[in-house]
Amino acid sequence: MHTPSEAHSSAQPSAESEAAFLQQLREALPASALSTDPEDLRSRSVDLGPSEHLTPEQPAVVVRPQSVEQVQHAVRIAAAHGRAVVTRGAGTGLAGGANAVAGCLVLETTQMNRILRVSAEDSTATVEPGVIVADLDAAAAEHHLMYAPDPASWRISTIGGNIATNAGGLRCAKYGVTRDSVLSLDVVLADGSLLHTRSATFKHVVGYDLTSLMVGSEGTLGIVVGATVRLRHRSQKVETIGAFFPQLSTAASGVVEMSRVGVQPAITELLDAATMRALDEAHGSDLARRGEALLLVQTDGHGAEVEAELVREALRDLGAEVTEPGSAEADELVELRRHARGDGLVDEIRVGEDIAVPRSQLVTCIEKMHQVARAHRVELKVVAHAGDGNLHPTFSVRTSGDEELQEVTARLDAALDDSVRVALELGGTISGEHGVGGYKLRWMDWEQSSGLIALQRRIKEAFDPQHLLNPHRGIL
Repeated sequence: MHTPSEAHSSAQPSAESEAAFLQQLREALPASALSTDPEDLRSRSVDLGPSEHLTPEQPAVVVRPQSVEQVQHAVRIAAAHGRAVVTRGAGTGLAGGANAVAGCLVLETTQMNRILRVSAEDSTATVEPGVIVADLDAAAAEHHLMYAPDPASWRISTIGGNIATNAGGLRCAKYGVTRDSVLSLDVVLADGSLLHTRSATFKHVVGYDLTSLMVGSEGTLGIVVGATVRLRHRSQKVETIGAFFPQLSTAASGVVEMSRVGVQPAITELLDAATMRALDEAHGSDLARRGEALLLVQTDGHGAEVEAELVREALRDLGAEVTEPGSAEADELVELRRHARGDGLVDEIRVGEDIAVPRSQLVTCIEKMHQVARAHRVELKVVAHAGDGNLHPTFSVRTSGDEELQEVTARLDAALDDSVRVALELGGTISGEHGVGGYKLRWMDWEQSSGLIALQRRIKEAFDPQHLLNPHRGIL
């Protein structure tokens, strides 16, 4: 069995081998679909994930197929030459899952961007992998439907990339993550063959659930070239509530309190004081002066107003300052929340993560995160999809020039490691929605047993015996 170090050889191919590889690719690809331009190779070598633990490597070629047949051709030629294939969409991933390996073929699916069918009767849509998530949601809206998963990058990320990482978003507490909206997939396997995983019915129990297996597999088992996804009814009634709390722990308790009164909001987002200050500095808002934490809640459906009033009453009882019904500010706050992880300071070094814990452990987890920050002398910002226990802690240090970069980085990395340990101690996970990629491989065996990892390696062997599909990603 291959180990990560053996899975892909970094030996440089000869000039003759390189020329033959590129020539065979060109035989069934339009000229516009293949690039060896140095700038294309550089820009397609990494995603948006942290780079301090991952060394970007140079791909040999970027292929932008426009059809399933072109994907199959590229994969077959890569397999014949023993070249790794790294698939990417818009490159918005945050875990290094789309980072190139030396000499690989980068397969960018953004040109396969057609919405093939929207069926209002079946509440489904069939799409190519390069479709932008927001574009699918807009197409569904024409039929009074919606595509529920809405990661912060939804205006630029692709369906294929969201499927690869099992992306979540603000609405996932009520409507689930990407896996809960994927009915069937068309997948090109490592030998270039095409697999259709299942029928596109809501119920299906024939054979193993290969659709769910593919979702979140980060391009290590196959290349998604088509998907039929579930659409949901788009609510005409939506109520948004902003609740400012004097204490972060009380705001986190509000999540449990809403469940106690029998409300399942579509959106439940938590921002701490440090995040609000960063947003104020970046956008000119005045959030931080109003409390130490902000809980954003959105109810939808025919009972939206009734549920919203139950939420307001429950949060006021906890001491929150709550926006009134019909508040335009509350809707503006939800949009501001989508920028909450990207707002930083130019003199700030930061690292962030994507952990999740049982919702009942949210308060404890946040308290322990602050203990971690104090222990390592770093600052902490916390943003959370509080409705499902998914936290995005960001540790940072303002640089002054007096501290060695290496020492600061070591403190930040230690804080990050300890935050992951906290999540695991509380029954959580190292990744709620960003995937493992290459960045989180160092924590994989903290969460999963050696037997479980070995089983996943055998699954990888069955789908990709040469270990050419996105090697060194997703599993050890």
